[in-house]
Amino acid sequence: MTRIATKKRLVYYGSQALREKARAIKDIDDGLIDLIESMFNIMYRANGIGLAAPQVDVGSRLIVLDLEHYQGPAMALINPVITKRSTILDPYEEGCLSVPGITAEIMRPVEISVKAVSPEGKELAFDADGLLARVIQHEVDHLDGVLFIDYLEDFARKELTQELKKIKKMNKAS
Repeated sequence: MTRIATKKRLVYYGSQALREKARAIKDIDDGLIDLIESMFNIMYRANGIGLAAPQVDVGSRLIVLDLEHYQGPAMALINPVITKRSTILDPYEEGCLSVPGITAEIMRPVEISVKAVSPEGKELAFDADGLLARVIQHEVDHLDGVLFIDYLEDFARKELTQELKKIKKMNKAS
């Protein structure tokens, strides 16, 4: 069977899609597999290591990530849930494909436990640490309408006002 990939694109800060809570995925079908392929392609073109469906204007609980350059896995996770977070936090400089050009040091738990479904329909449960844990947390935040800049203190976010205004305009340009 020939599948026709739908044309998706990144959305940027200011897009309503980034602030809405994504819906659970009920069925794994050809459309979802096409979306996963499209998301990987968009992420690679943008030189990213993670992407959530809301970042391509799809309100579904789906993330893709590829940490191969960091000796980590490449995976798509359907309906991911973080079931446990360590109490130990670690700072790390984060960025986001939907908030280009801005990075900030964000504190996150260093270890997490995750449950999700694979594109093949297999139930997954695993522990993650280091960069894998951070990327999953960042992408799951997207599924809940949270951006990494939301973790910044008010004064730090205010300093980004002009840059964020420019990023908002990218939604109209693309």
